[in-house]
Amino acid sequence: MIRFNHVAVLYGGWSSEREVSLRSGEACARALERRGYRVTRVDVGRNIASVLAALKPDAVLVMLHGRPGEDGTIQGVLETLGIPYSHSGVLASALAMQKDVAKTVLAAAGIPVPKGMTLPRAEVAKAHVMERPYVIKPVADGSSVGVFIVTEEHAHPPQELFRDDWTHGEHVLVEKYIAGKELTCAVFDDEALGVIEIVPVVRFYDYEAKYSPGASKHILPAPVLPFVYQEARRLTLAAHRALGCRGVSRADFRYDDRIEGTGGLVCLEVNTQPGMTETSLVPELAAHAGISFDELVQWMVEDASLNR
Repeated sequence: MIRFNHVAVLYGGWSSEREVSLRSGEACARALERRGYRVTRVDVGRNIASVLAALKPDAVLVMLHGRPGEDGTIQGVLETLGIPYSHSGVLASALAMQKDVAKTVLAAAGIPVPKGMTLPRAEVAKAHVMERPYVIKPVADGSSVGVFIVTEEHAHPPQELFRDDWTHGEHVLVEKYIAGKELTCAVFDDEALGVIEIVPVVRFYDYEAKYSPGASKHILPAPVLPFVYQEARRLTLAAHRALGCRGVSRADFRYDDRIEGTGGLVCLEVNTQPGMTETSLVPELAAHAGISFDELVQWMVEDASLNR
């Protein structure tokens, strides 16, 4: 049932994840057209407020990855304009995007997170600040952009952190590396879906592995013990609620199966704008639950509101 006739799909933007945003947005726009919506595609620029004020859509499907679509900025614009929108609101988006703050909130809610610290990138580049192996990641970027895994083989930290053209902020998050499986689970309509194990063909689950067909294998359902599978689902919904997320979100985990029970299961982050490309995880999880891609996209639009 269509409640909103004219939907603006926001995609593109100027973040490091622009290309995948364009792919996600186009896939969703086509799905909405198949469902009978009038769709306007909007490649987001810094004049987005005036563009939307003139366009006057009934609702907005936000398909922006990274800043400014995933950090609360666009959500604030939409609240000001009074246009209903999809996914999480201003606070939840800002919290989830700021990984160090999100970890504090998640830990307070009893959700296990990696041990780590936030430091200036220049300090991290000078000498090892943590026993190897460890992971360096931007505080507020997604899609594994700017992520380094530092192992015993690395005599020095990555010198890329010294570069003048570094675009991922002056502080980075340094976390203990967790061996084991890469797991992910999504929330749809306030319910946790299944759990996927992601197996990169090469290296780790970086930007290329996420968005290049054939660069990673997705095993669904994940081959873990039933109580671990259910705990990953429980933690996914708990993280979604702890951050105040709405609509669809996705939580990423590492699971060290050498540790007894569920003690090896650690939440890395929550994504409030999961990808919707042909290799993306949320559409795959939805399909496993009997929800088609078009149904998923329509639900995200019809769930749109203000004050999220």
